[in-house]
Amino acid sequence: MGRAAIWMWAGLWIWLALGLSLSGCSKDRQPTTQTGNKLSGKIVLTGSSTVAPLASEMAKRFEALHPGVRVDVQTGGSSRGIADTRQGLADVGMVSRSLKRNETDLMAFPVARDGIGIIVHEDNALSQLNVDQVAAIYTGKVTNWATVGGSNAPITVINKAEGRSTLELFLQHFRLKNSEIRAHVVIGDNEQGVKTVAGNPHAIGYVSIGTAESDAEHGVPIKLLPLDGTEATTNTVADGSYPLSRVLHFVTKEEPTGLSKAFIEYARSSAVHPIIEVQSFVAMAP
Repeated sequence: MGRAAIWMWAGLWIWLALGLSLSGCSKDRQPTTQTGNKLSGKIVLTGSSTVAPLASEMAKRFEALHPGVRVDVQTGGSSRGIADTRQGLADVGMVSRSLKRNETDLMAFPVARDGIGIIVHEDNALSQLNVDQVAAIYTGKVTNWATVGGSNAPITVINKAEGRSTLELFLQHFRLKNSEIRAHVVIGDNEQGVKTVAGNPHAIGYVSIGTAESDAEHGVPIKLLPLDGTEATTNTVADGSYPLSRVLHFVTKEEPTGLSKAFIEYARSSAVHPIIEVQSFVAMAP
């Protein structure tokens, strides 16, 4: 074999070896969150205590479908969800309201609809309140249940902490400022509000209708009061007749990819509608 032929075969082997090497490198650089149809890795969700129980149930189902995935759900309020998403501390934020004008740098994905309801102890004789009565109670102008048709007992006012979207929407609907509220107890998440009212026959609070409805069905001694004559139920939220409702969102810093994209797509699919209904929220069209 001549030198020219030897060099030709040597070049061919080098070219093949280099091709195989590059092929291996290309394969190694595939995203670690997805191999074929299998997802793996971890994502962190933080934010709204209203959305968190729903997100946790979605996460359990999603993890069951993808054993290599872990979804960490943490509460702290919608403001935390916004802040953590912007700072990269969370992959997905949970926000129980629409984005504000100064939050348009984020992307929002509607997940479900919920209402905000006024709750009292189930032993409270009161049957309903109107907007003016609620505002009077929360600003300290009315301090006894007898004034609004209830029994002769002092009212314990429960308010939400700053940074909670439930507080923001409550204040907006009743045209109040937080500085005007005369609260005896300030709580964080919905379950704190439910437990506080359940433990005090003279207390009043406001929480997610979904949370309150679900807890009441499981024997927690609370009841939702109609607002301006409209029952506070999942059905009235769904048909649009209840006056105080909001859309629950997942938010991301930019267009979601990989595991975040897969989870959000699952959370917005019809596959989770049974989970949304069990949580007493209103499912939205995919």
